[in-house]
Amino acid sequence: MLRLPRLLAVLAVTLFCFTARAQNYAPGEVIVKLKSKSGSTESFAFMGKAHSKHAMALKQSWSKLNMYHFTLAAGQRVEDAIADLKQDPTVQYAEPNYYLSKSDVVGLGQTFTAEEHAANMQNQAQSTYEATSAPIGAQTVWSASGSVPAQRPVVAVIDTGLDTTHSVMVSTNAVWTNPNEIAGNGIDDDNNGYIDDIHGWNFVDNSPTIYDDDGHGTHVSGIILSLDQNIYTTPLHESKIQIMPLKFLNGSGVGTTSDAIRAIYYAANNGASVLNNSWGGADYSAALNDAVAYSYQKGALFVAAAGNNGSDNDSTPMYPASYSVPNVISVAATTDYDYLASFSNYGGGTVHLGSPGVYIYSTVPNNSWATMSGTSMATPFVSGTAAQMKVASPAMLGYQMKQILLGQTNAVAQLQGKVNTSGRLDSSASVNFAKTAVVDATEPAYTPSYSNDRELASSMAGAGGCGLVKAMNSTNDKDGGQPPFGSTAAVVILLLAPLAILLMLRAHAPENRRRYERFKINSDVRISVGDRELIGSVSSLSLGGAQINTTALLQDGGLVTLSISSPTGEEKIEVAGRVVWSAANKAYGVAFDQAPQSVLSRISDWTQGLKRAA
Repeated sequence: MLRLPRLLAVLAVTLFCFTARAQNYAPGEVIVKLKSKSGSTESFAFMGKAHSKHAMALKQSWSKLNMYHFTLAAGQRVEDAIADLKQDPTVQYAEPNYYLSKSDVVGLGQTFTAEEHAANMQNQAQSTYEATSAPIGAQTVWSASGSVPAQRPVVAVIDTGLDTTHSVMVSTNAVWTNPNEIAGNGIDDDNNGYIDDIHGWNFVDNSPTIYDDDGHGTHVSGIILSLDQNIYTTPLHESKIQIMPLKFLNGSGVGTTSDAIRAIYYAANNGASVLNNSWGGADYSAALNDAVAYSYQKGALFVAAAGNNGSDNDSTPMYPASYSVPNVISVAATTDYDYLASFSNYGGGTVHLGSPGVYIYSTVPNNSWATMSGTSMATPFVSGTAAQMKVASPAMLGYQMKQILLGQTNAVAQLQGKVNTSGRLDSSASVNFAKTAVVDATEPAYTPSYSNDRELASSMAGAGGCGLVKAMNSTNDKDGGQPPFGSTAAVVILLLAPLAILLMLRAHAPENRRRYERFKINSDVRISVGDRELIGSVSSLSLGGAQINTTALLQDGGLVTLSISSPTGEEKIEVAGRVVWSAANKAYGVAFDQAPQSVLSRISDWTQGLKRAA
């Protein structure tokens, strides 16, 4: 019988790193910013042209940013529409609606139920900080920031959602409640454009239901709360801060620029002091830059994951972490011993500080607990610290919080030249400094600048780094941007691990040459690309992936849905992924960012008793 490895939680696939430009954006959508303000004669004239000349339909707008999100007419190419729009003198910029991904490199590890967690904690000292053993001073922060304030600072967790029923969230009363909205009356009471947004918003489904179908957002939220109090023991008390869950990443951990902008805009307009952003992408977006700048104007701090490509952000940026907006903090991941994590991006000029990000223990959905690794996990330690600084000094603005956080890091020789401060987060020193600091009433001026020479795949973004990878065991894999789509595909292949790691295992660990058994299988599959459906067949299957043969052309790329039938044909499962190119294998592939545990369990059941392939 096949055994799931201890840390196996997701279907593992690999996106490869190389220098070709990416076309990592939603088909049939563009984002446009006008030079003139919303409601002006020029903007009305453009809207008329957009409909009559370009056959575009307005999907949403951000009036304070003079920004508009359009859908294109059927068959209209994004590249052609943008080239045409750039010729319009009223257009500041036009760009695709890029895809963005969460920044965890090792997905859910061994998961513990509430009962198992309690048993594990039984013999632990009350002062033990279970999230990490890195000496960031969390125990001091629990009492240093002060008592529960009348106006609790709000941290917007822009992510995959939140399990609001988790015992930690309930016991601490940590979930943000919109004070100006009446629950369940079907009315937009506060006139913010969202009906019944009591605890935040789901921008994926456009609903107030902020469930976490991935686990990432709940894990991040637990880390933030772990700076407020010891969430690993009981009793718990009311949190001094609030978590505003804003879901823009789907169950596969993928979202779009437009939804990220909506979430940032919502957070800034609804009083969030700190915005946690454990996600990113390699493509420069002027629209996303504008949204981050808007959060700066609102006095918020914008904390962003540096990415998990193991690459230098100074030369190959990751966004939003690499934006130069003054309120942005870019966070690298470090080990418990203050070494840069092998998967973490770095940058002596553009990555600001290190923070624990390896095997971090925190909350996950269904009232459970688990470990994850990545700059996704490093980022909320900084956000949680900033929130406690806001408790200690309520009038402090995001820019000053950033200066204190960077000025109070612990100097670490291993980080010299890797991050701008050459230091790792010191939560205790940052909160204590904020308690007595003279508050700055103003922030430096900042005006975004736009370059006219940016193409669809930004020359600034370069190669874009490696794709999202889920480690199957303790191997340090990497994640980040996306490779390009091609015009034809003869073979669609799902791959288990990065080629370099595979070669290393074969050279140094013969017993690990094949981590998972492969089985012969003959099953029809359906790949949906937009309104097209391609039929193929699965020829081999393992816990690491499947090989699909098809002669159809995948001209549009983008997100696809793979439907796999069981060997008997009695069951069927679906997993969302996207088409990618492997330069090493000279083939296109469907890469799945994440598959639910239930899907893995079904595949494991199916493989029992199947004939082993050669």
